[in-house]
Amino acid sequence: MNTANSKIKVGVVFLGRRRPGFDMEWGKQMEARVRGSLAKSDFEFFEPSEKAVDDPSLRRVMAECEAQKIDALVLLQTTMGDARLSQTLAQLWPDPLILWATPEKPDGDMISSCSLVGAHCWASVLRQMGHAFEVVYGDPDAAETQKQFSEAVRLAITVRRLKKVRLGIIGGQAPGYFAMSPDPFVIHRATGAQVQSFSLIDFSNAVNELTAEAVAADVAKVKALGLPHKDTTDDDLPMSSRLYLAIKSFFENENLDALTIREWPEMPNVFGQWPYFAVARLADEGRAIGIEGDADGALGAWLVESLGLGRCYLSDWLEHDDKTITLWHGGAAPMSLCEPVGKPGGPQIAKHFNIKKPAVMEATLRAGMPVTIYRFWRCDGKYFLTAREGETLKPKRHLMATNGLAKMNCDPREWFEELCHAGMPHHVAVIGGHHAALLERLARALNIQTI
Repeated sequence: MNTANSKIKVGVVFLGRRRPGFDMEWGKQMEARVRGSLAKSDFEFFEPSEKAVDDPSLRRVMAECEAQKIDALVLLQTTMGDARLSQTLAQLWPDPLILWATPEKPDGDMISSCSLVGAHCWASVLRQMGHAFEVVYGDPDAAETQKQFSEAVRLAITVRRLKKVRLGIIGGQAPGYFAMSPDPFVIHRATGAQVQSFSLIDFSNAVNELTAEAVAADVAKVKALGLPHKDTTDDDLPMSSRLYLAIKSFFENENLDALTIREWPEMPNVFGQWPYFAVARLADEGRAIGIEGDADGALGAWLVESLGLGRCYLSDWLEHDDKTITLWHGGAAPMSLCEPVGKPGGPQIAKHFNIKKPAVMEATLRAGMPVTIYRFWRCDGKYFLTAREGETLKPKRHLMATNGLAKMNCDPREWFEELCHAGMPHHVAVIGGHHAALLERLARALNIQTI
C-alpha cells in the first residue's frame, strides 16, 4: 500500500495549568490559532474533551485518544504546563511524541507563555528516558511552522507503523549477495517489523493460477501507458503482466507492506522473462519493492513511502568520480523519475541488457532533478542510515536498462569508501527532492547511527 496516502489521525493534547499563570488570554489566542492551522492540514485531528493538567486528567485524555485510535500525538503548552506529566505520558505513549512550542507575545514587558521553555524541559526529560520525540517551534500560521509540523507527524507515524510492518521475502537473496539477506530477529529487535519468507515455488504457483481474463485486462492497462517497444513486442506483454499480477497478489493476499524478490538466476529460465518491468510499475504505484532479495532495500523503500517522499528507485552504484555517481540497474526504475515517454531517454519496454529476454523498463533518470541518495541497512547486528543530496545530470553516455548520473554535494569517492567499511550493501535508494536532513531525523527517532 502507499502508506503516505493512508489517513493519519493525530491527537492534539493541550497541557493546561491548575492555577492561572503567565498571560492566559495570550495562551487562549494561541490555542485558537493552532486549531485554525490544524484545520488546513492534510491530517485528521482529534482533541480530547479536556486539558491535561495533572496525572488523573492526563490519563483520561489519553484514554479518549486511545478510543479514537490516533496514529500520532502532539502536545502543546501555550502557557507552560506541568513537566511532571512527561514521565506518565512516556509510559502511556511509547512512540515518538511531538512537542509544539508557540511564540511569546511580541509586545509588553511580561513573559507571556514560556512555551518553548516548557517544551525544552519535556525534551530534556524524554531524552534522558530514551524516549523519541520531535520539536516544532513557531507561529501556527507560518508556512515554515506548518512544514515542521507535517514532517514531525510523518516521522512519528513512520516509527510507530514500522513496528507493524510485514516484510515479504520471495526466494531469498541472489547468489553471493549475502549482505542483502534478511535476519528476521535483528530486523524485529531494531524496528519491530516482521519477516515472512516465501519460496519461488510459491511464486510460480501464483503466476500459474492467474486467469487469462485477469492477464488480458492488465495487458490492456499496459498498452494504455503508450510505452514504445525497443526490441520487444506486444506478444511479450502477457507474461510480463502475469509476473506483475503475481507479485501484486503477494502484497494483497499476504498483507505485505514491503516485498523483495530473488529474480535471478532462476526467473528468466523458468518464466522466459525478467520481472523488472513489473517491478518498475509496482514502484510507481507506491509499493515498497526490492530486487535481488534486498530485504533492507525494500524496508528502506517503505520508509520513503511512509514519509511521503515519493517513489523510490533501488539502484546500483556503478561508478563515480570526485563529483558524480553513475546510477544504473537492470531496468526497474519508476517512470515518474525518468525522462518523459517519447523523449530521448524516455521509458520503453526492452529486453534485458545481458540475458536477452524481456521485459525491463529501459529509461534514463530525468536530468535537472534534485535527488537524495540514501540507504538503510544492517551490519554487526544493528542498523545504519546514510543520505546525501545532489542533482541529476544528462548522462555522459547511453547505457542499456536504467541509466542516471547525479552530481553530489559531497566527494563520492570518500563517501563510497566510508560506506564500504560500514558494510553497506551495493544498492542505494534514489528519491526525488532533497531529504537528507529529514532522513537523519528519522535515524535519530529510530536510535540508529548515521554515516
